[in-house]
Amino acid sequence: MLGRFVKIGFGLMIIIFLVAPLFAILPLAFTSGMFLTYPVPDWSTRWFEELVTADAWRRSIINSLVIGLGTTVLATVLGTLAALGLRHQGLPFALPIRTLFILPMVIPAVVLGVGMQLLFGQLGLTNTYAGVIVAHTIVAIPLVYITVSGAVAGIDRRVELAAYSLGASPFTVMRKVTLPLASPGIASGAVLAFATSLDEVVLTLFVAGPNQRTLARQMFSTIRENISPAIAAAALIFIVGTIIVGLLSMALHRRMKRRLTQ
Repeated sequence: MLGRFVKIGFGLMIIIFLVAPLFAILPLAFTSGMFLTYPVPDWSTRWFEELVTADAWRRSIINSLVIGLGTTVLATVLGTLAALGLRHQGLPFALPIRTLFILPMVIPAVVLGVGMQLLFGQLGLTNTYAGVIVAHTIVAIPLVYITVSGAVAGIDRRVELAAYSLGASPFTVMRKVTLPLASPGIASGAVLAFATSLDEVVLTLFVAGPNQRTLARQMFSTIRENISPAIAAAALIFIVGTIIVGLLSMALHRRMKRRLTQ
């Protein structure tokens, strides 16, 4: 019993350690003052209104949503296809190919940014939405690949063989058996891809132009120029948006699991 309380207490201490900085800064999103300081002179929503009314903030939020959705779709499709294609053992050069898909996770973002800037300049993708989406997709694909690979590895191969034995085509087995069973991993990978795109700053600095300024880049620029409570308001939107996407992913996961068990 004592050991259980020790484990629970240790877990609570870790949670408090992780979320304490958030509880310290997020209340300042509702300050009426001009600076990130305590005590709060008065409570107000003026900084959330600035995010909506100020052209720079409003444009950055729209850009983040557009780029984030584009990154999510592209990374989810490519990462899922890669996980499905590399699931079978004995494929030639499977290990080097798997390593290539995970490589962007270990390469420093600055190195990737410099390389993308040089390459995109030759391809005409610099300062374009397509270039930013491709850059974010490169760092999001490994997360999708890992989550989908884990989901696919848990699929009982006998279920697919049974579908084949009943006359189903490979495409039908993929659409009606494999993808539904792997849907929790696909949904989790999509959420991670979207969150990665929202949080990416370094690559955006290298490949994006003024018209593609994302919310994360706008926050970074604001910190350098003037520390404003609008940063705390934007951070709160980040967190709430991530939580909402995560809850939607969990709801989708449960719904798909319920349908598969019926």
